[in-house]
Amino acid sequence: MLARFTAISARRVPRVAPAGVRFYSPEDKLTNKERGEENIYVRQQEKEQLKKLKAAIEAKKKELADLEKQHAEVEKNSK
Repeated sequence: MLARFTAISARRVPRVAPAGVRFYSPEDKLTNKERGEENIYVRQQEKEQLKKLKAAIEAKKKELADLEKQHAEVEKNSK
């Protein structure tokens, strides 16, 4: 009877695949290559955000210039 329970429990033990597990020391979480790739990716994302912000600033400057022109025309006509 005991042999039967140990055989059943032995079959039910979960098996863990050792592949894909990486252990890092607490000081070095990323290798130099991974750190470099991450830095490149972050810089590219920041460049894209800056381009969008600069385009938005230029659009707002144009809108401001148009509004100032309209304001000047209204002031000129009201006098």
